[in-house]
Amino acid sequence: MPQTIDVQVEPWDSPDGRRLRAAQRAELDGRYGSDDHEPGTPPTAEDIAVFVLARDDTGAALGCGALRPLGPGSAEIKRMYVEPAARGRRVAVAILRALEDQARALGVTRLLLETGTAQPEAMRLYTREGYTRIDNFGPYAGEPLSACYARDLH
Repeated sequence: MPQTIDVQVEPWDSPDGRRLRAAQRAELDGRYGSDDHEPGTPPTAEDIAVFVLARDDTGAALGCGALRPLGPGSAEIKRMYVEPAARGRRVAVAILRALEDQARALGVTRLLLETGTAQPEAMRLYTREGYTRIDNFGPYAGEPLSACYARDLH
């Protein structure tokens, strides 16, 4: 089994990026029972500052994540996803750390994110990795299926 996880900045519209985002969408559609489960504006190449892909030592893409600037000093983590077969191998942690490093390089001091209440494993991941549950912000305010988190970067 491949052991090395390498996370690098890649183009938003790369074939692997498109494939992983489509897989995430299909999984979430199944969990929420509809394709209308994303409050706010979906991210695009135009509003994402950084998109990363995690690959194993064979070059296979295992997961992805992005940063969307929110304002001075803050950004939102978007499109965090790890393929089911790669879960439990700390791929999500590697993606989070790479996004945090990219955020610091961009001058971001606070990362925010939204996940859904039907994603308890994501909620556990973020809590375990130092993110604190916060009141729902921006387009997620008042959304009963949203759970928001934040982490101050040092």
